[in-house]
Amino acid sequence: MSNQKFNVAVVGATGAVGEQIIGLLEKRDFPINKLKLLSSKRSAGSTINFRGQDITVEEATPESFEGIEIALFSAGGDVSKELAPHAVRHGAVCIDNTNAFRMDENTPLVVPEVNKEKISEHNGIIANPNCSTIQMVAALKPLYDRYGISKIIVSTYQAVSGAGSRAIDEMLRQSKAVLSGEEVNPDILPVGSLPVKHQIAFNAIPQIDKFQDNGYTLEEMKMVRETKKIMSDDTLGVTATCVRIPVIYGHSESVYVELKENYDLEEVKALLAEAPGVTLVDDPANQQYPLATDAAGKPDVFVGRLRRDLGNEKGLNMWIVSDNLQKGAAWNAVQIAEIIASERLSNA
Repeated sequence: MSNQKFNVAVVGATGAVGEQIIGLLEKRDFPINKLKLLSSKRSAGSTINFRGQDITVEEATPESFEGIEIALFSAGGDVSKELAPHAVRHGAVCIDNTNAFRMDENTPLVVPEVNKEKISEHNGIIANPNCSTIQMVAALKPLYDRYGISKIIVSTYQAVSGAGSRAIDEMLRQSKAVLSGEEVNPDILPVGSLPVKHQIAFNAIPQIDKFQDNGYTLEEMKMVRETKKIMSDDTLGVTATCVRIPVIYGHSESVYVELKENYDLEEVKALLAEAPGVTLVDDPANQQYPLATDAAGKPDVFVGRLRRDLGNEKGLNMWIVSDNLQKGAAWNAVQIAEIIASERLSNA
């Protein structure tokens, strides 16, 4: 690494993912010359401490990106669609954490442990996949490479932080109301096109995002489409059911995979134990398995409950857990930024 440093912008700096990105840039000692923090007009003017210096958050505009080399977006799809092209026009590489560009054929959709070679194919924008997709494909990649995968059936148990800080507040408020015997008045979840809302405290809501014409939600279809794109395999069979549960941080997934070849369970465990970014926690005799409470605040994807399917000898069942704001969002984006920076420094 040389002494070269980069001008970096974080769009959505005051949001939950933006805060995580800023924290990781500091923790990882990312080579920054100037950090510009951007947000909506409503949040502009606040200050955020970075490396001992208070930085004033500015309103994001098309001209905010002059001189910026790397821009990390996490302010919603509409903001990314409006401002990312301007950032590219100013010469920045954009790492976008929204759904705005994920399925664009000219935009790489990247999980570094799976397809980091796609980063170099960007045309100014690199898309960060959906949080629930990231942790699943990171865990499945070593199995895909070794045995091939023909089918994936996933059921998710997703934390309320995936719906933003207001959803966290609502869950905590509702929990207190239920325990106090007070009336619960939901107004946030599920996030969708209808005004109908449901209680999340002590409940499970089988809807994340809007329902599509095929009966699946948008979150479920994200997992289907993104998995195929990341794996570069349109023949892969994927079906998903996504559920919101009253956990603050950490998405959990029950995943069934049908492999193309016979497998040895101990070899599967060894592959996962050696996989980058994956931590194997699979000791049922001692009741050790991945938990959202253990994954919270950590960058890894945790895998356990590995067992052969009872009805198909090529079927494998597993439990995958990861912090949705870390690997599911901020850490994946910062990983991509680190690879971009490293490549530029090596070519300097």
